[in-house]
Order: sequence, then C-alpha cells, then structure tokens
Amino acid sequence: MKDQIQEVVNRLKKGQVILYPTETVWGIGCDATNYEAIAKIYSIKKRAESKSMICLVNSIKMLQYHVEEVPEAAYDILKFAKKPTTIIYDKPKNIAENIVAEDNTLGIRIIKSGFAHDVIKAFGKPIVSTSANISGENTPKSFKEISSDILTAVDYVVNLPKQKSSGQPSAIIKLSNDGTVKVIRN
Repeated sequence: MKDQIQEVVNRLKKGQVILYPTETVWGIGCDATNYEAIAKIYSIKKRAESKSMICLVNSIKMLQYHVEEVPEAAYDILKFAKKPTTIIYDKPKNIAENIVAEDNTLGIRIIKSGFAHDVIKAFGKPIVSTSANISGENTPKSFKEISSDILTAVDYVVNLPKQKSSGQPSAIIKLSNDGTVKVIRN
C-alpha cells in the first residue's frame, strides 16, 4: 500500500489525473490546486465546468486553510455525522478557481482514514474527488463497474481493484455563512 501511496503522490505532483478508491465510491481525482488537471477531469467526464466537483482533505486544519470562514455548525455536523458527509462552504481559498462553483462555494469532505486519507496526508494538499463515470451515467458501485472509457482516459489507475468502498455517495449539506443549512443529499 505504501508503494501505491507514493506513486499517487508522485503523479499528483506532476499534474496527472488518477482513479482511486475513497471511503464512498471509486473516484477520479487530481491536485485540487492544479487548474489544468481539473480541466482534464471535466473533459474526461464530459461535464460542464459550471458543475462543481468536491475536494477531499484529511483534517480540520487543512479544511480551515481552504475555506475563508468555517461556520460553527460545520464542526457539530462533522462530529456527529454517521456517514461520510460533504459540506458545501462559502468562499473557498487557496484552491484552483475552476473547481469553485459559480456562487463561490465548494464542497469539501474530510477523510478520516483509509487510502485517500493517507494519500492526502503524504501529498499535503487537497485532492479532487468525483465519481468515476461519464457525467449523467450511473455511479459505479465497484471497480469492475468502471467503464473502459474512464479507465483509459485517466493517467493512473491505483492498483487496489479489490479495495472496498461503500458504493454509496456521501451526504451533501450546504452550509452558508449566513446560517442557512440545506440538505442536498442524505
């Protein structure tokens, strides 16, 4: 596993796009601060850049570095969430502009353990996470369901095909600095 982590970190540093397991589903990712790599993911997914993707971070400290102001409610949501939860925050910073939504928000999920967590820790920066499918198609629930179009379009496929993800996307909550809370996906 350590060899895979180091290989992924090396490729992220080169601006490459990876296919990797998260705690939810297999994802397509890259350095979340690299504009060109993010543009490549939009191209691979055949997705409009107006549809934002999410970032994964490995700690509250990293979250705070990439969001201008983390609302107090976020800390409670993160503490008590029973499943992986992505929170959409206002005013992201220190991130590539093409991952930020038109309303100046960004979905960020803290990964507490597992392969993606270890990659982010070793890389020292957030990584993009978007489901490993063409936009509009079903999200693959396992590695074997990932289409050959995706497998051949990414620069590197993590060699952990038997790695188990839950097969379920994360919950998504939009948490605005004005106190507004909106559940996007349970």
